[in-house]
Amino acid sequence: MDQNVFDDPRITAVGLLVEAHAGLSARFAAQFEEHGLSPVEFEVLTRLARSPHNQLRMTDLAAQTSLSTSGVTRVVDRMERDGLICRRACPSDRRSSFAVVTAAGLSRLDEILPGHLKIIEQWFTGQLDPAQLDGLLDGLRRVRDAVHPGATAGSTEPAGTPAC
Repeated sequence: MDQNVFDDPRITAVGLLVEAHAGLSARFAAQFEEHGLSPVEFEVLTRLARSPHNQLRMTDLAAQTSLSTSGVTRVVDRMERDGLICRRACPSDRRSSFAVVTAAGLSRLDEILPGHLKIIEQWFTGQLDPAQLDGLLDGLRRVRDAVHPGATAGSTEPAGTPAC
Protein backbone atom coordinates (compact mmCIF):
# COMPACT_ATOMS: atom_id res chain seq x y z
CA MET A 1 0.00 0.00 0.00
CA ASP A 2 1.18 3.46 -0.86
CA GLN A 3 2.25 5.21 2.38
CA ASN A 4 1.12 8.58 0.95
CA VAL A 5 -2.51 7.48 1.18
CA PHE A 6 -2.37 8.03 4.95
CA ASP A 7 -1.44 11.67 4.35
CA ASP A 8 -4.46 12.19 2.10
CA PRO A 9 -6.25 15.41 3.16
CA ARG A 10 -9.61 13.65 2.77
CA ILE A 11 -8.69 11.23 5.56
CA THR A 12 -7.44 14.15 7.65
CA ALA A 13 -10.69 16.10 7.09
CA VAL A 14 -12.92 13.21 8.16
CA GLY A 15 -10.66 12.38 11.09
CA LEU A 16 -10.75 15.97 12.37
CA LEU A 17 -14.52 16.11 11.98
CA VAL A 18 -14.96 12.87 13.94
CA GLU A 19 -12.56 14.00 16.68
CA ALA A 20 -14.25 17.41 17.00
CA HIS A 21 -17.69 15.80 17.12
CA ALA A 22 -16.61 13.31 19.78
CA GLY A 23 -15.10 16.03 21.96
CA LEU A 24 -18.13 18.31 21.70
CA SER A 25 -20.55 15.41 22.21
CA ALA A 26 -18.83 14.42 25.45
CA ARG A 27 -19.08 17.97 26.80
CA PHE A 28 -22.72 18.26 25.73
CA ALA A 29 -23.70 14.87 27.19
CA ALA A 30 -22.38 15.79 30.63
CA GLN A 31 -24.36 19.02 30.58
CA PHE A 32 -27.57 17.32 29.36
CA GLU A 33 -27.25 14.72 32.11
CA GLU A 34 -27.19 17.51 34.72
CA HIS A 35 -30.65 18.47 33.41
CA GLY A 36 -32.01 14.93 33.20
CA LEU A 37 -31.98 14.63 29.41
CA SER A 38 -30.21 12.36 26.97
CA PRO A 39 -28.54 13.87 23.89
CA VAL A 40 -31.36 12.46 21.72
CA GLU A 41 -34.03 14.01 23.95
CA PHE A 42 -32.26 17.37 23.76
CA GLU A 43 -32.09 17.09 19.98
CA VAL A 44 -35.80 16.26 19.76
CA LEU A 45 -36.76 19.21 21.99
CA THR A 46 -34.50 21.57 20.06
CA ARG A 47 -35.75 20.46 16.65
CA LEU A 48 -39.37 20.82 17.74
CA ALA A 49 -38.76 24.22 19.33
CA ARG A 50 -37.06 25.46 16.14
CA SER A 51 -39.89 24.23 13.88
CA PRO A 52 -43.05 26.10 12.87
CA HIS A 53 -45.61 25.96 15.70
CA ASN A 54 -43.07 23.97 17.77
CA GLN A 55 -44.10 20.76 16.03
CA LEU A 56 -43.07 18.24 13.40
CA ARG A 57 -44.75 15.22 11.87
CA MET A 58 -43.37 12.10 13.49
CA THR A 59 -41.98 10.98 10.11
CA ASP A 60 -40.21 14.32 9.63
CA LEU A 61 -38.80 14.13 13.15
CA ALA A 62 -37.44 10.69 12.32
CA ALA A 63 -35.87 12.00 9.11
CA GLN A 64 -34.30 14.98 10.86
CA THR A 65 -32.80 12.93 13.67
CA SER A 66 -31.71 9.92 11.59
CA LEU A 67 -33.66 7.70 13.99
CA SER A 68 -35.96 5.00 12.72
CA THR A 69 -39.66 5.66 12.98
CA SER A 70 -39.86 3.11 15.80
CA GLY A 71 -36.89 4.78 17.52
CA VAL A 72 -38.63 8.15 17.37
CA THR A 73 -41.81 6.56 18.70
CA ARG A 74 -39.93 5.20 21.72
CA VAL A 75 -38.26 8.56 22.44
CA VAL A 76 -41.54 10.45 22.00
CA ASP A 77 -43.34 7.95 24.27
CA ARG A 78 -40.77 8.54 27.01
CA MET A 79 -40.78 12.31 26.59
CA GLU A 80 -44.57 12.39 26.51
CA ARG A 81 -44.67 10.51 29.83
CA ASP A 82 -42.30 13.17 31.21
CA GLY A 83 -44.59 15.95 29.95
CA LEU A 84 -41.97 17.45 27.64
CA ILE A 85 -43.85 16.81 24.40
CA CYS A 86 -47.28 15.64 23.32
CA ARG A 87 -48.78 14.11 20.21
CA ARG A 88 -51.39 15.81 18.07
CA ALA A 89 -53.37 14.20 15.27
CA CYS A 90 -52.72 15.58 11.82
CA PRO A 91 -55.98 17.17 10.60
CA SER A 92 -55.21 16.50 6.93
CA ASP A 93 -53.90 12.91 7.22
CA ARG A 94 -55.33 10.52 9.80
CA ARG A 95 -52.30 8.25 9.42
CA SER A 96 -49.92 10.98 10.61
CA SER A 97 -49.41 12.69 13.92
CA PHE A 98 -47.32 15.57 15.15
CA ALA A 99 -44.89 15.67 18.03
CA VAL A 100 -45.34 19.02 19.77
CA VAL A 101 -43.09 20.51 22.42
CA THR A 102 -45.08 21.48 25.53
CA ALA A 103 -44.64 24.46 27.83
CA ALA A 104 -42.73 22.16 30.20
CA GLY A 105 -40.44 21.13 27.33
CA LEU A 106 -39.77 24.75 26.41
CA SER A 107 -39.11 25.51 30.06
CA ARG A 108 -36.56 22.67 30.22
CA LEU A 109 -34.84 24.09 27.13
CA ASP A 110 -34.77 27.53 28.78
CA GLU A 111 -32.91 25.95 31.72
CA ILE A 112 -30.40 24.13 29.51
CA LEU A 113 -29.68 26.61 26.73
CA PRO A 114 -27.59 29.21 28.60
CA GLY A 115 -25.06 26.56 29.67
CA HIS A 116 -25.26 24.84 26.28
CA LEU A 117 -24.53 28.08 24.44
CA LYS A 118 -21.62 28.72 26.78
CA ILE A 119 -20.13 25.32 25.89
CA ILE A 120 -20.69 25.97 22.18
CA GLU A 121 -18.99 29.37 22.43
CA GLN A 122 -16.08 28.11 24.51
CA TRP A 123 -15.28 24.94 22.58
CA PHE A 124 -16.62 25.55 19.06
CA THR A 125 -17.72 28.91 17.65
CA GLY A 126 -15.38 30.89 19.89
CA GLN A 127 -12.43 29.09 18.29
CA LEU A 128 -13.27 30.69 14.91
CA ASP A 129 -13.40 34.24 13.62
CA PRO A 130 -16.67 35.29 11.89
CA ALA A 131 -15.41 34.56 8.37
CA GLN A 132 -14.16 31.11 9.39
CA LEU A 133 -17.49 30.35 11.07
CA ASP A 134 -19.44 31.44 7.97
CA GLY A 135 -17.27 29.23 5.78
CA LEU A 136 -17.60 26.29 8.13
CA LEU A 137 -21.39 26.65 8.31
CA ASP A 138 -21.61 26.78 4.51
CA GLY A 139 -19.41 23.72 4.14
CA LEU A 140 -21.24 21.74 6.82
CA ARG A 141 -24.62 22.52 5.23
CA ARG A 142 -23.36 21.32 1.85
CA VAL A 143 -22.07 18.07 3.33
CA ARG A 144 -25.19 17.60 5.48
CA ASP A 145 -27.51 18.14 2.50
CA ALA A 146 -25.54 15.63 0.42
CA VAL A 147 -25.36 12.86 3.03
CA HIS A 148 -28.62 13.54 4.91
CA PRO A 149 -31.14 15.11 2.51
CA GLY A 150 -34.02 14.66 5.01
CA ALA A 151 -32.31 16.74 7.70
CA THR A 152 -34.69 19.65 7.27
CA ALA A 153 -37.86 17.66 6.49
CA GLY A 154 -40.95 19.52 7.63
CA SER A 155 -39.05 22.51 8.97
CA THR A 156 -40.77 24.96 6.62
CA GLU A 157 -44.06 23.16 6.19
CA PRO A 158 -47.01 25.28 7.35
CA ALA A 159 -49.05 23.51 10.01
CA GLY A 160 -51.93 24.27 12.32
CA THR A 161 -51.69 25.42 15.87
CA PRO A 162 -50.90 22.62 18.33
CA ALA A 163 -53.80 21.33 20.37
CA CYS A 164 -51.84 20.43 23.51
